[in-house]
This record gives sequence, C-alpha cells and structure tokens, in this order.
Amino acid sequence: MLALLREDVACVFDRDPAARNVFDVLTCYPGIHALVFHRFANAAWRRGLRWPARFLSYVARAVTNIDIHPGAGIGRRFFIDHGAGVVIGETAEIGDDVTLYHGVTLGGTSWTKGKRHPTLMDGVLVGAGAKILGPITVGANARVGANSVVTKPVPPGMTVVGIPGRVVRPETQRRLSDHNIDLEHHLMPDPVGKAIACLIDHINRIEARLEAHTATETSQFPAKNIRLSEFRLNDMHSDIRLDGVACSSCGNICDQEGCGPSPSTQQHA
Repeated sequence: MLALLREDVACVFDRDPAARNVFDVLTCYPGIHALVFHRFANAAWRRGLRWPARFLSYVARAVTNIDIHPGAGIGRRFFIDHGAGVVIGETAEIGDDVTLYHGVTLGGTSWTKGKRHPTLMDGVLVGAGAKILGPITVGANARVGANSVVTKPVPPGMTVVGIPGRVVRPETQRRLSDHNIDLEHHLMPDPVGKAIACLIDHINRIEARLEAHTATETSQFPAKNIRLSEFRLNDMHSDIRLDGVACSSCGNICDQEGCGPSPSTQQHA
C-alpha cells in the first residue's frame, strides 16, 4: 500500500504542472485522497467486508466529491485531476497510468448483474465531463475528448470526440509529451464541423455545374437572353420567336422527340 501511494503521488508531478511539492499534493489534492480511501475500501471489499468498504467509499465521497465504488479495480499511477464530480461504477476496471479529469463518469447502461461498467486499458486519458457508458473497452493509450459520450469500444491509440463518440484521430497524429501523455485538449478535431464543411463544398460544386448548364441554355437564345426554365405558356403571345413548340407535358419550349405540342400552341408554333 505504501509503494502504491508513493507511485500515485509521484505521477502527479508528471501530469500536473501546478504541483509544487509532496506536502502540497498530500494535503491539497482530492484525487489523491479519494484514491487512498479507495485502496483501503477495495481491500476490504475483496475480503468480503462489504459494509465497511461502502462506508469508507461514502466518507471519501463526502470529503472529496469523488464517488468510487469499492468494487472497482484501479491500477497503478492513477491520477484524477481536480476530481469534482467523478463517478466510477462497481464493475469498472482501470489499468495503469490512466488520467481522468473532473466530471468524468464510468457508468453502466443496465440494471442487470455482472459486468456493466467500462474497462480502461493502460495509458488512457479522459477529458473533463466525458461519459463512458456500458461494458465497453477503451484501448491502451486512447484519448476521450471533453464532454464526449462513448458507448462503443475504442481501438487502442485512437482519439474519440462528440456525442455519440466518434474516432477522429490515430495515435500517429497526436503530440505526446515526454511521459507519453497528450494534454493538448485545444487541438481536438471537430467531426461535425468537418462534415458541414464537406456538405458546403458539395453544394458549391453543384452550384458551379448548375451555372454552367444555365450558361449553355442562355447561349441558345442570345436575342432575348432567357432561360428555358423561365419560359411558360403565357409567353407564347409575346413577340419572342423561338424554334420548337410548347410541350404539352411541361409547358416549356421543347424540341425533343416524343414531346408534342399542346393544342393551344400548335397553331402559333
């Protein structure tokens, strides 16, 4: 237990530049306090002392505002930054070197017994406010963006953002620090914005084709510079002289085979 505590405190200096000294971390970091409580509560839980374990968990939540069920399995060098509002369910499993920010929930999606909470493999980082729900696995060194809602498994080394969570960036495109941790949340990609940009580009291409088609139509009637789509039956009595007849099916000037004149315009044509 003492060795685990030393590792838990040491990892804070690697992941939080605000940490100044060991005394500061031991006395002012609720994530460390909640983790110490959980180490003892989990040991009691595994030995069948369920009520003492739950009571320790309750005390930890009252003191730190971090709710960790004593049945959850947590690996080495686990760090909860700020910690407020973090919830970790009973069957959740967390590997080594995992980092969570405030507001993270590792929750379930059903009331059935058995495995119902997520598994976070080694090196996972979960941004503030993210929700990971159900018995899914987040692969090693994956990254979950702030406020994401993840309900499907995440491959190792990938970045997930959005509601629902979408894989948007592989590990090869991330910037890792000396401790193999990516903290550049401001560089998170926006899959929704990218999709909208693709739609705008598609609309621009359609408009370009439409304008080219309109220019071709106009070039066939240079005298009056009109479009076929603007010509209707009520224009037949004007002084505009065009080849062809008014189509009985669409009302436009039409020279296509199989499109016959309407009775009212046949004489004029």
